[in-house]
Amino acid sequence: MWQISVGHGRINPKIAIESMFKYVDAGFTTWDLADHYGPGEDLIGEFRRQLIAIRGEEAVNNIQAFTKWVPRPGKMTKDIFEENEENIDIFLQRIDVKSLDLIQFHSWEYRDSNYLDALKYMVELQTESKIKHLALTNFDTEHL
Repeated sequence: MWQISVGHGRINPKIAIESMFKYVDAGFTTWDLADHYGPGEDLIGEFRRQLIAIRGEEAVNNIQAFTKWVPRPGKMTKDIFEENEENIDIFLQRIDVKSLDLIQFHSWEYRDSNYLDALKYMVELQTESKIKHLALTNFDTEHL
């Protein structure tokens, strides 16, 4: 959904959602709603509601949406993580689900091992069922 982020022009939500139906009909099932893609969360939330209304609850079971978390390098405190958890709660509300299908964790700097603390916090959210799956992005094989 990067195309709808700020700087790519005005998006007509009605046309965007109509296009999303076409994508689903063509077999597309997964939406990348990265944490900085603007109104993507609102669009997928409205799309999911319309999909359920038109095609039933079963149709939405095949649709997945994911985001990512890109914390700045440095000490990973509970406060920083709680701010991320608040953002996840907002994300859940906007896309109208109880649990994120997947969240990608992006690390900037391997020399700073604080990213491991951030991952521990992410596992806590997974244990609480706010996140179904955790993924990594920007990790090389050694750090994977």
